[in-house]
Amino acid sequence: MKDIAIRAFSGLIYVLLLIISLYNEHALILLFFLFGVICLAEFKKLIQLKGFISYIIFAAIYFIFGYWQLVMQSNTGLNEATQILQVISIFVLLLLIKDLFSEKTIPLFSSKRRLLTIFYISSAFVFLVLIANYYPVYNPNILLGCFILVWVNDTFAYLVGSRFGKQKLFPSISPKKTVEGFLGGLFFACISSYFIAEYTNTLTFTNWLIISIIVSVFGTLGDLIESKFKRQAKVKDSGVIMPGHGGLLDRFDSIIFAAPFIYLFLRIIHYVS
Repeated sequence: MKDIAIRAFSGLIYVLLLIISLYNEHALILLFFLFGVICLAEFKKLIQLKGFISYIIFAAIYFIFGYWQLVMQSNTGLNEATQILQVISIFVLLLLIKDLFSEKTIPLFSSKRRLLTIFYISSAFVFLVLIANYYPVYNPNILLGCFILVWVNDTFAYLVGSRFGKQKLFPSISPKKTVEGFLGGLFFACISSYFIAEYTNTLTFTNWLIISIIVSVFGTLGDLIESKFKRQAKVKDSGVIMPGHGGLLDRFDSIIFAAPFIYLFLRIIHYVS
C-alpha cells in the first residue's frame, strides 16, 4: 500500500509540474531542458557512454532548434535545417525499430551510441518544443493533447492487458505487454481524441484521431525499444529519480519516440491545408 502511495504521489508531482509549465513558454523551455539532460544522463548510463560532449551537443541543438524558434519566434534559416534534423531522426528511429524485431542485441559501437544520443534523445525534446510552436502564437494545447493521449494509452493498455491479456506482444523484451493491452490502449486513445478535439479547439477530430494512432503505435514501439536497452544493460529501470516509477526516461520513452512522427504529421497538414 505504501509503494502505491509513493508511486501515485511522484506521478502526480510529475504531471502537475508538466501541465503548469506548458502555459508559459519560458517555463516549458527550462523544464524540458532539465528533463532532456536527465533523460540523456539515464540513457548514457544504459549504453555505457561516458563524457560530456553529448550534453554540449544537446544544449546546442536544443537552443538552436527549440529555444530560438519558440521563444525568439525566428525561423530564419532554420526551416530547412529542422527538416534535415527530422529526416535523420526518423531514419535513426526506423533503424531502432528494425533492431527491435531482431533477436540479436542492438549493436552499440561507439559512433552509433553518439548518434543515438543526438537523434534518439536530444532531437526528441526539440520536436516536443516545436509541437508547442505549431501556431504563430504560443499555444501548448496540441502538446498537452499529445501527453494526454500517451497517458490514456499507457493506462488502458495496462488495465485491459492485466484483465484480458493472453497473447504476448514481445515476450522476449517485455513479458507483461500483450496484444490485447496494446489494442485496448489504442482504442481508448482513439476515443479520447474526440474529447481532445472538442475541448482544446486546436485540430480537427480526424487529425487528432490520426495523432492518437501515431502516439499509440510509435509510443508502444518506443517503450519496447527502451525496454530492450534496459534488458541489454541488465537493469529494471533507467534510473531512480521518480520513486515507484524508476527513471525519467521510463516516463518519457513513449512520447520522445513518437514526437518526430507527430511533428511530421503536423507539418504535412500545415502545408496541405
